[in-house]
Amino acid sequence: MTASSLAAAPSTEPTPVIAVRGLHKSYGELEVLKGVDVTAMPGKVIALIGSSGSGKSTLLRCCNLLEDSQQGEIVFEGEPVRWKGEGLGRHPADRAQVARIRTNLSMVFQSFNLWSHMTVLQNVMEAPLTVLRQPRAEVEARARALLDKVGIGDKADVYPAQMSGGQQQRAAIARALCMEPRALLFDEPTSALDPELEQEVVRVIKALAEEGRTMLIVTHDMRLAADVADHVIFLHLGLIEEQGPPEALFGAPKSTRLQQFLRATQPA
Repeated sequence: MTASSLAAAPSTEPTPVIAVRGLHKSYGELEVLKGVDVTAMPGKVIALIGSSGSGKSTLLRCCNLLEDSQQGEIVFEGEPVRWKGEGLGRHPADRAQVARIRTNLSMVFQSFNLWSHMTVLQNVMEAPLTVLRQPRAEVEARARALLDKVGIGDKADVYPAQMSGGQQQRAAIARALCMEPRALLFDEPTSALDPELEQEVVRVIKALAEEGRTMLIVTHDMRLAADVADHVIFLHLGLIEEQGPPEALFGAPKSTRLQQFLRATQPA
């Protein structure tokens, strides 16, 4: 094989769904992220762990362009986000690009964020109808199937206030899935729930991981991170302190700070 034919051979490596390189994020003089790299490959689950204030939720919001970062690259499926301005004045240059990326990175929030004036079915259908302009019959069929998938098909016509927290969070997951995103971003999806209701949501997240969904999960639940993640990142003071497969991070942590963190999160 000649050198020219080698050069022309297409790469067999898959393109990352999300690649973050050298990301810095500040709120005024407070630097929350100090140069972070994260790569989420197709079908892989990345868990972000760390104490409060470590920057993990901020990192997730920067990936979804809900927060503007001051330095570094965010690349979605090989397409870099275009920026204008510098430092605290930096923001995305192309609103259409931001909208397109966000429709492909569905976020599930800690506080559910369901619209209280809409039924569960209406909540799940709203974004595909208004953002993607998809046919109502197609969206409704998909929404009902997703509600069945997360175990609340019988709640389609009730309002969020009539449901438990676990049911509301499962509705929020169905809503995220209805956009048919390239990746799901979870920001502490179980932290607002009591232990019994938490397990309802954990079962859904585990099932999604088994399907090969690309996911970034910020979580305080070390068991969830150990069970579903392909790669775990421990953030401390805005930097990656340690990262690797869950069996390494939880079974043989190298960093003293990670060892302290894991001891503090173990049940008494």
